[in-house]
Amino acid sequence: TSTRDSTTIIMNIRCARTEDLMNMQHCNLLCLPENYQMKYYMYHGLSWPQLSYVAEDYGGKIVGYVLAKMDEETDDDPHGHITSLAVKRSHRRLGLAQKLMDQTAQAMVETFNAKYVSLHVRKSNRAALNLYTQALKFQISEIEPKYYADGEDAYAMKRDLVVWSKQQDIAPADPDTFYKSVKQEPEKKK
Repeated sequence: TSTRDSTTIIMNIRCARTEDLMNMQHCNLLCLPENYQMKYYMYHGLSWPQLSYVAEDYGGKIVGYVLAKMDEETDDDPHGHITSLAVKRSHRRLGLAQKLMDQTAQAMVETFNAKYVSLHVRKSNRAALNLYTQALKFQISEIEPKYYADGEDAYAMKRDLVVWSKQQDIAPADPDTFYKSVKQEPEKKK
């Protein structure tokens, strides 16, 4: 539950299902300039069914979502990536984006041992930047020039899930490897 103007608003956050994908796409089209074909939603839903979540109102209508995946194209530690996050204007400032992001982060840790999660955000998106840096403790890792189709630059951002999961008392999939420090280059012999 979330409160707004002394009225209680009942919301439900749950794992996304295949039948939610069209409504997630609709929410995306209403909220964001970056839009995806249905096959991209299907790819996420089939490959990482544990990682995408929806927020629905008391009537079961989807008012927000997070579309997430594991990044498999790297030699780095296991980590997730947020492909898209959106909450309809009518349901913003209720903490839904943070709840959706925390839910997917927890699933990344518990299922895939993800040590961090990454995302991209437009440099001009001040509201999202505030959410990511203040509420969710993401840090800017680099600037990617002309990342978006319209030529706007993106901030590449990362959130440390090892520290966060300790604070939240979340058990990782494999504690032995999860709590080990980042891989180090072997020392060169002299």
